Amino acid sequence: MEFEVSAEAKDKRLNRRVAVTVVILSVAMGLGNIKDGNIVQAMDQAQARSVDLWNEYQATRTKLRVTEIAQLQLTAMHAQPSVQLAADAARYRSEAPHLAGEAKAASERYDALNVHDDQFDASEAAIATAISICAVAALAESGWLLVAAWGFAAFGLFLSLCGFAGWAFHPDVLSTLLG
Repeated sequence: MEFEVSAEAKDKRLNRRVAVTVVILSVAMGLGNIKDGNIVQAMDQAQARSVDLWNEYQATRTKLRVTEIAQLQLTAMHAQPSVQLAADAARYRSEAPHLAGEAKAASERYDALNVHDDQFDASEAAIATAISICAVAALAESGWLLVAAWGFAAFGLFLSLCGFAGWAFHPDVLSTLLG
């Protein structure tokens, strides 16, 4: 007893695989896009905080320098330096390293978030490529194109998983090429 698979049945199997692949990848891309948007918002906040803290650091250093110059001028005029000036200078000296440390921490947070943003960006590109190849596979009725699409999809899903899990894997080659 021989069974012959008709061309129409073969096409339906391929089309079903393409359809399931597209649905899974579309959902994965949508979820990744939401997470990526949240990461970008956090990056914006970290960058704004870093800039604000560096500005505050610079202002504190400027105030310290002005205070030191005022003390030097009073000393040059043979006048007694103000107790308030000395207290201000001491306060500015103690504030500056703290502000610099906070600004560096905010910059480091931005850099850490940027790794995950790159992961989701590369994931989106790989998944979009996979979906496009799926469309061509359905039109060309080609199983090997569907397999190629699954390869891109696997890479894209891996990058999404890295982003969601907080893994440090970074697609350096893609970032360098596209950045």
